[in-house]
Amino acid sequence: MRTDYGSSRAPPCHLQICSNASPVSKVGGAGSGLHVLEALISVPPSDLVGLIRVLRKSGCLFLIILRMEKLKLRDCVLAEFGGGSRVGWMAIGRPRYILQVVSAVVIEMADKEISDGATDTANGAGESTNEILLAEVEDKVGEIALDEPQEAAKKKKKKSKSKKKKEPPQQTDPPSIPVVELFASGEFPEGEIQQYKDDNLWRTTSEEKRELERLEKPLYNSVRQAAEVHRQVRKYMRTIIKPGMLMTDLCETLENTVRKLISENGLQAGIAFPTGCSLNWVAAHWTPNAGDKTVLQYDDVMKLDFGTHIDGHIVDCAFTVAFNPMFNPLLEASREATNTGIKEAGIDVRLCDVGAAIQEVMESYEVEINGKVFQVKSIRNLNGHSIGPYQIHAGKSVPIVKGGEQTKMEEGEFYAIETFGSTGKGYVREDLECSHYMKNFDAGHIPLRLPRAKQLLATINKNFSTLAFCRRYLDRIGETKYLMALKNLCDAGVVQPYPPLCDNKGSYVSQFEHTILLRPTCKEVVSRGEDY
Repeated sequence: MRTDYGSSRAPPCHLQICSNASPVSKVGGAGSGLHVLEALISVPPSDLVGLIRVLRKSGCLFLIILRMEKLKLRDCVLAEFGGGSRVGWMAIGRPRYILQVVSAVVIEMADKEISDGATDTANGAGESTNEILLAEVEDKVGEIALDEPQEAAKKKKKKSKSKKKKEPPQQTDPPSIPVVELFASGEFPEGEIQQYKDDNLWRTTSEEKRELERLEKPLYNSVRQAAEVHRQVRKYMRTIIKPGMLMTDLCETLENTVRKLISENGLQAGIAFPTGCSLNWVAAHWTPNAGDKTVLQYDDVMKLDFGTHIDGHIVDCAFTVAFNPMFNPLLEASREATNTGIKEAGIDVRLCDVGAAIQEVMESYEVEINGKVFQVKSIRNLNGHSIGPYQIHAGKSVPIVKGGEQTKMEEGEFYAIETFGSTGKGYVREDLECSHYMKNFDAGHIPLRLPRAKQLLATINKNFSTLAFCRRYLDRIGETKYLMALKNLCDAGVVQPYPPLCDNKGSYVSQFEHTILLRPTCKEVVSRGEDY
């Protein structure tokens, strides 16, 4: 039996030829080993159907089945030869291995014929021709054996590639991908963590407090989602806000971006209150009504105050934009005062103490405007506030001057820590046309006479509930000729108007604001970002 496969290739480890194999049929006939060799050479290794067809015609199937039985390939035999299932054969995933077994049996048959001198050599060339045929088939088997490790390596590489984690999508510019799609795990980034002071340091390591936090994880994640939307929206807005912009366009661009990124869904996810873009001496609660043609100027100081919410859990956060660098000290005063208020806040801290710390920092700043120096003042009748579900002002006020409430902050509360620095009197009054409204959170059933007022209230309940809204939002949902009905709701105490709050004309006001959460173990500044 021929065994020298040549120095350049090693024999397949499976080609252990059984000694009792014998040629079938007459030499040179349809079932001879050499006839099968000739047929096999023309069949590509991948053509399993062609291979089986050759073996069926040659009558070699019986020997193949015996050999596969000996190699413990009974399942393969039943799948292909026994059951005749082509799908079964392919499912085994070893066609090259099976082909080696088949080829080995046929080589053995042909080799046996040659060694017995059974071939016709009358013309003196038969034996050499048979030897060449046999060598060609052995070459074929050797190539299959050599290719096997390479094929396995390719499959393994392909498999490892398929198992590679899919990269999360990157936010577009301008932003258009909802943040839920950017965080496949469903877990949103934690805000800045600050430890409590003094008597509350023990909370950091308390296992009981940690367990309380674990129970509140879904709530925390909702707020963090709203905060991530806020960060991405304000990052984008900073790149496009320029002098010459129509204020209406600015607000609508911001609000539409929020709607996309938060996947706006009725009262479950969306905008928490109208975009405040108060200019110069207007400190808060101004947004353009329909038809307003106000344009942002280079020397304006704009407070951009907007909110997001998930399931009523509100993130209230604001910053100030000024193009002229002479206003930088004014902006720095309110930014540092806000950070001081955040640092001082904590469980069991009295609200008045937070206000005193804020005022001390705020009024340590001066700003020179057009050659005149102004001391920055805290606006004494503006405050930060606690936040509740679907309630932007939940009852507690955080002053930004000394004095005020002796009430303590409590575990689990949300607060908007916001400060306003002014070059004016440091006191605001209601002025200008009203744009902000909000349904009274504690309003019970109040009888209304005007049918139009009843219809408008139903619209407000459906679209805003107790979240703040503005006239532009009513326009957007298709309401028309609603001013009389809206006034009726305000007069009845169902809806509360919030007119713009202004210091003296010609002054400038800056604002910075963050939402904080007093967790059982630490303080989290949920809206903190790389910008402020």
